[in-house]
Parts: sequence; C-alpha cells; structure tokens
Amino acid sequence: MPFPPLPKEDLEHVFAHTRPLWEQLRGGRIFVTGATGFFGIWLLESFAYANEELGLGAELVGLTRNPGTFHSKAPHLVNHPSIRLLQGDVLNFDFPEGSFTHVLHSIVPDPGMPLPEMENWFQQGTQRLLDLAFRSKSQSFLLCSTGAVYQPQGRLLREDDPLIDPDAQLSYGRIRRQVEDQCLEGCERHGIALKIARGFAFAGPYLPLDANFAIGNFIRDAMQGEPIKVKDGTPYRSYLYAADLAIWLWTILFKGEAGRPYNVGSDQEITIADLAHTVATTLGGHVAPPPPSTLNVNSPSRYVPDVSRIQKELGLAPAIKLSDSLQRTALWMRQ
Repeated sequence: MPFPPLPKEDLEHVFAHTRPLWEQLRGGRIFVTGATGFFGIWLLESFAYANEELGLGAELVGLTRNPGTFHSKAPHLVNHPSIRLLQGDVLNFDFPEGSFTHVLHSIVPDPGMPLPEMENWFQQGTQRLLDLAFRSKSQSFLLCSTGAVYQPQGRLLREDDPLIDPDAQLSYGRIRRQVEDQCLEGCERHGIALKIARGFAFAGPYLPLDANFAIGNFIRDAMQGEPIKVKDGTPYRSYLYAADLAIWLWTILFKGEAGRPYNVGSDQEITIADLAHTVATTLGGHVAPPPPSTLNVNSPSRYVPDVSRIQKELGLAPAIKLSDSLQRTALWMRQ
C-alpha cells in the first residue's frame, strides 16, 4: 500500500520558515544521498514544494540503492518533474551528467552492518560523493552527521565538547567523527563550503516503527492497542519533529557558517519512561510495567543536544511540541 504525501500543513510550515533562503537555489541542481531514508524523503518533499511555489526551475537528483522502495514510500514523487532518481550504491554510483550547485550527504548504514564494513562503506562512499562535489565545483556540501560523535558528558551536549578520539576503539561514533574530518579536509582543499548538521533524535512521518527507535516502537504499540513496552526507562532523550528538522537542514545548507557544526534536535529532555507515558496519554493505551532490572537510576545516559548555537546564529528553535509531534505522526501513519 503506497504511503500518503506528507501533510500539507507540515510542508507549509517548512516553506514558511525557509522561503527567503530558496533564492540561492534558483536554477540550481542538488544531489542527495539517502533519498529514500527518513531525512531524504523530507528533503525531497519540501524541495518539491518550494520549487513549485517559487518557480525556482531547480532539479534534485536522489541516489537510492532500491528505487522500488521509493516507489512504495513516495509514489507521488516518482514522476515529479523536478526530481530524478539515480539507482546505485554510494560506493560506486555512476556520476550523472552535468554539475551540482549543492550536495547533501545523508546516508545511513543498513542495520546490523559490521563495524569494519561500515567504516569502509562510509569512508569510500563519502570520498565518492566528495569527488562528485569537487568535479561539479559545488557551492555547498551539507554533511548530515550525528550526536554520536561526542564523548558522553552527562549533560546537554555542545558543539565544542570533546569528540570521540579518532584512535579510540572502533565504534559508530568514531566512524562518524572520521567522516566529519574527511569532509572538512576535502572541502577545505577544494574551496567548497562544508556545512555540518549533527542530528539527534526525531519524530514524524516516515520514521520506522520497527527499528531501534524507542519513540517509533512506542507509537506502534499504542496504535496497535498493545501495551507500550519499555526496556530501560532511565535514559534521557529529546525529539525534534521532522518538519522542524527539514527547516533546520535547509537553513544550515543555505545560511550556516562553513566548517562550523550545528546540533540539530530538541533540547527538551525526557526520560524514556516518561516518553512512554506521554505516548500513552496522547495516543491512548497503557505502559507495561518494566522489569525490575531497568529501574536503576543512579547513572542514566543522556543524549540531548544544547541548541543555543543554532538559536543564536541561525534563529532556529523547535516549533512543534512533542505531543503535537506524536499526534501528527500517528495521524499520518493511520492513513
């Protein structure tokens, strides 16, 4: 069954907060990796909306390993005149004809990919994408990075906090930190403005409900009328709605300072246990009692960003509350 388009109110929200920025893309051309992923779909749909509203005459080429997934996720975009899909893996895709004014790098690995394979995939794939940007003499290169690059701090994470040591034991965070360094070095050498968005946790349409995302699993349980199951309720997380995410990514691409990373996420922290109860209250249902072993609150983990930099420098702040995020996500999922 095909997925519905994104809610018009969400696309209008993105457009209203980015409208002055789109002139930079008039007659331009964007290349996007991860086109069928959570970030990718929101980028494609919001681009198509702005392109039509403003008559930008811009084009977007989206790289995807599986066009069939795109057909099932977003059939309304398959034949969109301003969007073209390119089938291939980031490791070895064929360079399209022509050049690109902007490149957006938003790939994510397959779940369960072994770390050594993931390291190679990220490094070689990123280099392939950098080569495309270098050949195109692109204006800007947006790297969608992650808060996993930070060393744990036990408080809100700031952009100037220590990062994972590049010589530390191989981990997802170390790999993503290496990708940032790779992009910084390559873009500086070739005179391309590198923009870095360090993403945290999100909610919204297209978020997987059967992956390792607590909020997605809780929404699924509530919608199916099942008890909301909490494995460990002590960690602190925060959730930015995907329409706000799209606003922040486009703003960083068009307006962010080159080489200066920006945290992307909400600073309104909530424990996983409280999140489960919020989902139950908002969408209906109840929370299953957690096992006694999960009730240790002596040293809970905290993965929440400080977003004061992006607020002060780019004028951005979370606009959509968590309860509204849950309602909008569930309504779209039910369709």
